[in-house]
Amino acid sequence: MYTIRKEFHFSAAHKLVGLPANHPCTQIHGHNYIVTVELKSEELNSIGFVEDYRALSDIKTFFDEVPDHTFLNDKLTFNPTAENMAKYFFDLLKKTHPLLSAIEVSETPKTNARYEP
Repeated sequence: MYTIRKEFHFSAAHKLVGLPANHPCTQIHGHNYIVTVELKSEELNSIGFVEDYRALSDIKTFFDEVPDHTFLNDKLTFNPTAENMAKYFFDLLKKTHPLLSAIEVSETPKTNARYEP
């Protein structure tokens, strides 16, 4: 099995609902998100790639144009946890990237959520 990974970055604010009132994440706050996409294939294409990294440019465009510098609670229909966003981004991007195998969303250098069906 061959695996490639590529990082994409965006900055956005959010607040989480359903937490105790004194939890800091109930307040509007921001993160510099790192989203890592992972693609897998049993075989390489005729060039020797799982996928040409340039073929992922639409993913960069998505993160630059949709969530970057927004309040995520206004953009998303769910509680914008890293876990929920990982699944949402996976479901969205799998439609155009069938080799997509996992998505990781990092809010800080020490925290990471991964969705892999």
